[in-house]
Amino acid sequence: MTTPDLTDAAWRKSSRSDANGGACVEVADLRAGVAVRDSKDPSGPVLAFTPTGWHAFIAGTKDGNFNLA
Repeated sequence: MTTPDLTDAAWRKSSRSDANGGACVEVADLRAGVAVRDSKDPSGPVLAFTPTGWHAFIAGTKDGNFNLA
């Protein structure tokens, strides 16, 4: 995926984000996929996924493929 235009992106906080200001992410639906960023650093880096990549990422997360412990 090329770098998406995020000018008009409608960001929303993940329902799984920490309510105490901790690990918070925001997502935005894009024409070509989904973008993810750190809510505490909105001008920082963004991960951009194609629809297929997003579905694979979510499936991997649910399966515990990214657990650090």
